[in-house]
Amino acid sequence: MTATKAFAAQSPTSGMAPHTIDRREPRPDDVAIEIDYCGVCHTDIHFAQNDWGITEYPVVPGHEIVGRVTAVGPEVKSFNVGDVVGVGCMVDSCRTCSACESGLEQYCSEGMTSTYNGQDRHDHSITFGGYSERITVSERFVVRIPEKLDIKAAAPLLCAGITTYSPLRHYGVKAGHKVGVIGMGGLGHMGVKFARALGAEVTIFTRSESKVPEAKKQGADHVVISTDEDQMAAAAETFDFMLDTVPVQHDLNPYLNCLKHDGTHILVGLLEPVEPPVEAGALVFKRRVLAGSLIGGMPETQEVLDFCAEHDISCDVEMLDINNLNEAYERMKKGDVKYRFVIDMQTLKNG
Repeated sequence: MTATKAFAAQSPTSGMAPHTIDRREPRPDDVAIEIDYCGVCHTDIHFAQNDWGITEYPVVPGHEIVGRVTAVGPEVKSFNVGDVVGVGCMVDSCRTCSACESGLEQYCSEGMTSTYNGQDRHDHSITFGGYSERITVSERFVVRIPEKLDIKAAAPLLCAGITTYSPLRHYGVKAGHKVGVIGMGGLGHMGVKFARALGAEVTIFTRSESKVPEAKKQGADHVVISTDEDQMAAAAETFDFMLDTVPVQHDLNPYLNCLKHDGTHILVGLLEPVEPPVEAGALVFKRRVLAGSLIGGMPETQEVLDFCAEHDISCDVEMLDINNLNEAYERMKKGDVKYRFVIDMQTLKNG
């Protein structure tokens, strides 16, 4: 075991602070990684503050990890020391169920092992995430970062990127489709970029007039202010897909009514019971689909990185000193970041 600097929460109210964890020596199929950058996801806040009631403390968040390989186990075939690699939201799965065999490890029938706050399948220890100097991960759950990508901006692609790319690809978004993206945050701005790159006509739905210029800057063809009844009425029955990135409770019904018949509303942000209830008639009478999507499997995670390199897509990031992490959390709650904080891990190593 190797003593490793990290930042952890010790309780729901403790905030994030320096902490020391142990990292294992590489198993035969492991890749050891020195972390250079780690994105900050809103899920990190939920776990740090135990918003979902499942956090095991101490918790070291971080599942948008980019770094360099420092060692490999004897069975590793795809990576060498010095390679620039990434680790996303999961570090293991059962590997034998139909989902895993299909490269959809996020839907593992036994449950994927999360990068943090999960339980290691071998020694049953609690997993610690990327707010740390280094991490050791099975080769199967490591991806290669294409040379063309800015590695700082590539880190959020491992969560925000794959979360929005996967459903667009799964449901076959292509040229001629009209896609609405609900929410203009870390997920939403990536959804716009991907839908545009796939050839769709893209509309951002936002509650704020102030976000109109930014939405256009990100590549949206149109912007609808969702609190404006006239604008929402004009948008009725015009969209093939709605990509819903909002992570808090909101009324889905006005957005469902914006779908054509056979349209699909895809939830990627909300994990709680829907409130207010969905009006079933809005689905039944137009054969609409209300769907959900969770990150992406390992083959698709590599695919999104390669897609971004090919299409010159990256996440808009603000670099962060890890010592300012608590302040960053408060800013994220207010939506005061465009659009993803990325921690420079040198600030941890120098601390």
